[in-house]
Order: sequence, then structure tokens, then C-alpha cells
Amino acid sequence: MNDLVLPVTRYALSGDLNIAYQSMGNGPLDMIIVPGGWSHVEFMHELPGYTEVLRRLSTFSRVITFDKRGQGLSDRDVGAPSLEQRMDDVRAIMETVGSQRAALLGFSEGGPMSVLFAATHPERVSHLVLVGGFTTGRLKLDPSRSEAFEEGLSSLAKNWGSGITIKMLNPSEAENADAVARFAKFERLSTSPGAFKSFFRLNAQIDVTSILPTLRVPTLVLHRRTDALVRVERGRELAAQIPGAKYIEYPDGDHLPFAGETDALLGDIEEFITGHRESSRSDLQRVLATVLFTDIVGSTRVAVEIGDQAWHRLLDSHDQLAKQIVEQHRGVLVKSTGDGILATFDGPGRAVRCALALGAASKQIGLPLRAGLHTGEIEIRGRDIGGIAVHAAARVMGQSQSSEVLVSRVVTDLVAGAGLKFSERGSHELKGLPGRWDLFAANA
Repeated sequence: MNDLVLPVTRYALSGDLNIAYQSMGNGPLDMIIVPGGWSHVEFMHELPGYTEVLRRLSTFSRVITFDKRGQGLSDRDVGAPSLEQRMDDVRAIMETVGSQRAALLGFSEGGPMSVLFAATHPERVSHLVLVGGFTTGRLKLDPSRSEAFEEGLSSLAKNWGSGITIKMLNPSEAENADAVARFAKFERLSTSPGAFKSFFRLNAQIDVTSILPTLRVPTLVLHRRTDALVRVERGRELAAQIPGAKYIEYPDGDHLPFAGETDALLGDIEEFITGHRESSRSDLQRVLATVLFTDIVGSTRVAVEIGDQAWHRLLDSHDQLAKQIVEQHRGVLVKSTGDGILATFDGPGRAVRCALALGAASKQIGLPLRAGLHTGEIEIRGRDIGGIAVHAAARVMGQSQSSEVLVSRVVTDLVAGAGLKFSERGSHELKGLPGRWDLFAANA
């Protein structure tokens, strides 16, 4: 399968309802990902990290994602389906894709649903993985807070479609205007405000505590200590009540399993299911490269001001400029990020000069850029790349201002004597990366 081709959405019939699903990979086992409170199998590929996580999982399995009834691209007008009804959608998908047995990866509210399916159909489940999960919904957890819960739910529904859920799911990006805009669209496409209230109220009543001791499926429970939506204590309680469950806790990260650093989490899942770790990556090529990330400053504001058609024309002009200038500097344009690019270079000097040239050219067409560069070892995954150096370059870019090219100290050390000039920009902590990082602005 070409790494650049996204999976096609298909439909499984569950009773009279059509359940949208996608399939990726041809591994020796099947893995069904049971989503959280809301989803959209097509738009979620636009959320950073999502597709990369699926591709990593698909190196050792056939990964199947779906929208639960009432959400995303599945049939919508279904009221508030019970956990049992939603569980049956998993069975319907397995029958449609010809899967006799699969690993279930349940995320957040998808955890209880996965638990119920694994306990009811243990012969159909090889492994159970629960990420950011819980045993008991909020109203069951504390019935006395029902009034406060309804007030909070009404506030969420009132602001549905504004990106409000990023504060719960991905708070580390809550100050990023582009990330908020993506979440706003994700909310609108996933479900309506009224349906969201119905689903969330139903999820708050979930309680699978009595089922947990009956589980006889190998189970892995994963939780991030800084999860803002489901407290880590609830993950610990979940694992403690499942016979023989393995529990792994990560020191940081948001509720979304594909947000932020995912290497450890994905490695733990692979090892639990296959018995070995990262064997699927043995054929990955590792090379030293300078990684460039760029971002169009204020892209959402500009798009709103000039309208969709004019914005797309302007964005096409930017993308063409980026392609030409990256090629001129002997770089590899890995991909467009929607409002910026990711590129690699075999020489840090050419990378810096490319960033400066692209910034100047883009500014001339009315699109000021910010850019970040870091040199380190990357993993080449087909047409995509991964590794700590990629995360570092993205974090460096996050510190840059409009029309500024920031680089790490590694870059300045490697281009000494190349005629490039830099200004100090201080020492910074970069989220998810150890220590403090000295950053420098490249001068045109």
C-alpha cells in the first residue's frame, strides 16, 4: 500500500444501520480501534499524528477504524444507542471484513465498549488494549454532581463547533489557533450539539465494573499521568480490577492517544500483541538530516478574511513556491502540513538558506511564515519520516515568530564557517524533549 494513499471509507450493515469503517495494512492479525466519544474516520486523518499512528500499527496488523452509530460518516438518526447496541457494530464490522478474531484497542469511552465485547465474545478477541479508559462514567462515579454535570454539558453543547474540546483532549495545543480550528471542524463533522449531549449523558451512566472480573482475554491498560479528561487514578483502578491485566503509565501526554510523543505507547502495544518490539521497523532507513518545518502565520484569520476560493488559490501558490525552492536547495519536500511544509536536507547550510528564501518569497505573496530547523537522526518510512529530530524541529518552529527562522544549537554548530549569521534567542524548554534548548534566529 502506498504510504501517501489514505484508506477508502466503506460501510458495514449492523441491523438496518450503515457503519462507516476504514481498513489499513495487511498484517498477519486484525486490530479494531474502538473510538472515544466522537469520531470521523475521514477527517481524523487531518489531525496531526493520527495517520502516522495508524501506519505504525499497520506494519504488524490490519488496522480497522470506524465511526460508531450516530457519529461521523455512520448513519446519524439513531437516538442514544446503548452500549450493547454499539458493541454489536464491532461484530458487524468483523463479519463484513472477514475477521474471525481480532485485537481490540479501545480508547476513552471506547474502552467500556471493548470490555463488554471481549467479555461477551472472548473467542473473537485475541488481545484487549485500553488507552485512557475508565470503568465508571461520571454520573455513576458521583451521582451528587448531576446538576454540575448538566451545567457543564450544556456549556459544551452551546460552544460545540468552536474547538472547545481541545482543552480536554489535547490541552498542550489549546493555544495554537490552527489546532483549535481543526478541532472546531472535527466537532462539527463528528456530530451535532444535540446528539453530543445525548451521547455524553449516556456515556456518563456507563458502569462496567461488574464485568471486569469476568474478562479472560490478555489485557493491557495504558494511561498518561497528565491526562486532563480521564484522571490517571481511573486508569489504575481499571487495571486493578481485570485479572492478570498489565498496566503501563506514562509520565506526560494528553488524552488523545495519537497526540504528542507516541513511540513508547506504540512500542508497548506492538510488544504486547506480537511478543516483540519494533521488529516492523527493522527495514526503516535511519539517516542524519536537517529537518525543516514551516507554518503560515495567521492562516485561519486570512482564510476567513478572503474566503475559501481565494484562500485555496493563495495556498496553491505557496505550495508551488515551496516545492520549487526546496528542490533548488537540494531538499526533499516530505509533505504539506495544510498550512506549511515538512522538508529534509542532507546539509544544514542549504536547509537554513532554503528557509530564508522560502520565507522571503512567501511574504511577497502575502503569507508570512515562521520556520524551525533541527539536525538529527530521522527514520525514513516510505515517503514519510519520523524520529525525535522531527519532533524537535516542530517544537523549535513553535517558538518562532512571524517571518523568523529559528534553529537549534546543533544547526549553528554544523554551519560554522558557512557565512550564515545568527542572533541568540535564549534558552527554552521544549515540550516533550529533555533539558533546555538554546535557540538562534537566522539572519537574512
